[in-house]
Amino acid sequence: MGKVAAKIKVMPNSPEIDLDELQERLETALPEGAKINGVERENVAFGLVALYPTVIVPDGSGGTETVEDEFSNVEGVESVGVENVGRI
Repeated sequence: MGKVAAKIKVMPNSPEIDLDELQERLETALPEGAKINGVERENVAFGLVALYPTVIVPDGSGGTETVEDEFSNVEGVESVGVENVGRI
C-alpha cells in the first residue's frame, strides 16, 4: 500500500492562540499511521495565522478523513480543510 501526502489548512479560532502549542496538539491528535512532515504558516487577516501541516497517511480507505476529524476536535481549531493531496 502506498502513502498520500495532504496539505491541510487549519484555522485557529482566535488570533491570540499560541501557534506552537496548537501545532503540538495537532501532532498529538494524529491517528495511528499518520505523521506530520512539516508545517507552514500563512498570515490570513486581522492577525489570524493559518497552519498548513503536510500530513503523510497510508493510502487506504478513508484517506484524510480521519486526520480531518481529529484536527477538528483539537482545542483552538476553528476549521480544517484539505488544500492539496498527492500520492508519494
